[in-house]
Formats: sequence, C-alpha cells, structure tokens
Amino acid sequence: MKSKRFGLYGDVCHVIRLEKNDEIINSLKQFAIKNKFNRGAFFYGLGVGKDLELGYFDAHKKTYIKKLFKGEYEFSSFSGNISKFEKDTIIHCHVTITDNNFNAYGGHLFSGTIPATCEIIVFPFIGISLKRKKDEETGLNLLDI
Repeated sequence: MKSKRFGLYGDVCHVIRLEKNDEIINSLKQFAIKNKFNRGAFFYGLGVGKDLELGYFDAHKKTYIKKLFKGEYEFSSFSGNISKFEKDTIIHCHVTITDNNFNAYGGHLFSGTIPATCEIIVFPFIGISLKRKKDEETGLNLLDI
C-alpha cells in the first residue's frame, strides 16, 4: 500500500493505492490505526478486486447471507466509513462489482484482495469520534448518533 496526505480546502484527506495481493479490509483498518484517524472517516474508491466475499443483511433473521465471488471483478462503486465499536476499529464498506459480462452484484464487503490496484480517498473526521453501539432490535452495531 502507498499513500499520500493532501490538504483540501483547509481539510485533510488521504489518497491510498492498494497494491497487488493487499487484503482490502485489513489494509484499510491498519492504515486508519497507523494514521490515528480510526476515530472516524468516510472513503470512496475504484479499482479491481479478487475473491471477494460480499454479504446481504437479512433483517428478519438478523444475520448476513454471505457469498464468495471467485475471480476478478471491477469495482463500479466502493464506499464506506471507519468507526469505533468498543475498542475495535471498524471498516464498513459496500461495493458494487461487475464481471467480464458486465453483470453487477453488490453488498457489504467482508474480504477480498487486490489483483492489480485500488485507489481510495479517505476523508478523516477531525475533533469528533464516530462510534457504534449494539442495537438489540436489529442485531447490528449501529452508528451512535
């Protein structure tokens, strides 16, 4: 992974380039912890992913239905946020992926690696913390707003 910090209209952002064989979620998590913006951020990206595990949350069963997409897929959408749940840094990422027949699939990204590159811009929060709290009704760790 390579990164560069930029000033943007008085604010700070980071541009990250994930490289071949980088694990997506773990790389983002380690980057957030290392740069001390694990208190909260939003991110957007584009690129290519491989062997992606996506999930769909079944609200009635209060659990994720997961599916592994073997092979390489283009990210046509890649966005999410970084927050804290108890003492853990949480990467919450949703993607839309397309295959070589231009079929699209989407959901919560649990894992995957980079076969070529993925470019991500991160907008960290300054002076505030984005925290999650267990919600008994949904079974999810929701943003504590």
